Amino acid sequence: MKLDEIDYRILRALQSNGRIQNNDLADIVGLSPSPCLRRVRLLEEEKIIENYVALVNASKVGLDLTVFARVWLTGQDAATVDHFIAAVRRLPQIVECHLMAGDCDFLLRVVAKDLASYRKFQVEDLTRIKGVQSVKTDIPMQSIKLTSALPI
Repeated sequence: MKLDEIDYRILRALQSNGRIQNNDLADIVGLSPSPCLRRVRLLEEEKIIENYVALVNASKVGLDLTVFARVWLTGQDAATVDHFIAAVRRLPQIVECHLMAGDCDFLLRVVAKDLASYRKFQVEDLTRIKGVQSVKTDIPMQSIKLTSALPI
């Protein structure tokens, strides 16, 4: 699907407010409601819009700590990597997981109540995943920018 400027306007508006009513969205992007809704549905069908979510303030729900964990596996074979990925998908504390090129094998963003809770998670869950060789944790001092909006 080739996107045009109206599609990009729709995407920018929905990134800003995923709950916007179709009539309001149509006004913003310069379409009547029916064609606007058709375009949104097409963007959803093509998986350009993958999902709609609520962005929850982590600290207001008791998750005051975010850490970045660099993980090294015992091997790069498909079985080891696939096992690790499957295990990560079952751990809700891990909110991002990236397969890396470079020094470590995976980079994880993990949320926890506090440092003690993270340490418990690391010892009881993360390092017990078969194939995990080592974990190094980086603790950010301050979040400067956190967004899910893409620069489109």
